[in-house]
Amino acid sequence: MHAITIPEPGGPEALVWAEVSDPVPGEGEVLVDVAAAGVNRADVLQRQGHYPSPPGIPPYPGLECSGRISALGPGVTGWAVGDEVCALLAGGGYAEKVVVPSGQLLPVPEGVDLVTSAALPEVTATVWSNVFMISHLRPGETLLAHGGSSGIGTMAIQLAKAVGARVAVTAGGPEKLAACRELGADILIDYREQDFVEEVRRATDGAGADVILDILGAKYLARNVETLALNGRLAIIGLQGGVKAELNLGTLLSKSAAVTATGLRGRSLAQKSAIIAAVREHVWPLIGGGRVRPIVYRTVPMREAPAAHRLMESSEHVGKILLTV
Repeated sequence: MHAITIPEPGGPEALVWAEVSDPVPGEGEVLVDVAAAGVNRADVLQRQGHYPSPPGIPPYPGLECSGRISALGPGVTGWAVGDEVCALLAGGGYAEKVVVPSGQLLPVPEGVDLVTSAALPEVTATVWSNVFMISHLRPGETLLAHGGSSGIGTMAIQLAKAVGARVAVTAGGPEKLAACRELGADILIDYREQDFVEEVRRATDGAGADVILDILGAKYLARNVETLALNGRLAIIGLQGGVKAELNLGTLLSKSAAVTATGLRGRSLAQKSAIIAAVREHVWPLIGGGRVRPIVYRTVPMREAPAAHRLMESSEHVGKILLTV
């Protein structure tokens, strides 16, 4: 088969379409013929040499894919050869074939085509696990989603609205904010021109945000805590703004607030399976019913992965970028 390899870390040109060995499914795994793979910020970090695949995982990028099952490993039940699926991966999605633990498979949702479904596993698993399973966003509460026009952001807006929450977003520029509004965002903040702390306070009559979903990390830590409401929850899922910052514990204590930081790639198979099961139970009916939909900005042939990474790094996109086989 062929896959996108990284002979040497570097810029987008470091991604090389090359012939590699075919994977073989082991106990509890299936082999998927890939139709499409989602492009994520983590893939850019891996290309740059900062986020290698875990031990035992193919060295190719790709944390989600869609395709058809072509073989079953020993002990797999509930799935059959020919099933159309999408999957959460620990790596290896930028390839013609990939091995997937069966607990990380999802059926292609009703009303979504096979290629487009590749846009769903990473964002639905990330948003549902952090905003709902950990931070327990409830109807009537306010969610602040940084990067509202990103793949994560566009899914967070829709899921929060679907459960009856109010949604504030930050994004860069009127076009991206307009896209967030179309998806249901209530409070639109241009981070280039406005202070999100002041804007959230103004929009909530001083109460603040009950849950904040953050991709910046250190850069926004103090301001995020300042923005939290009483009993607020800050969920950090990205470190685009750095890894070290000072935190005023007095402010956190005075609000009885909580800060969590999680990733998906390093979680155990059991944890990932539990998240995927929750996504299938709670999110898939919303997608099948048309209340939530994947937002795809552009599809790019997989052998042209460097172009997809340049687009990702430009931050021009709204929603997901997909690579197609």
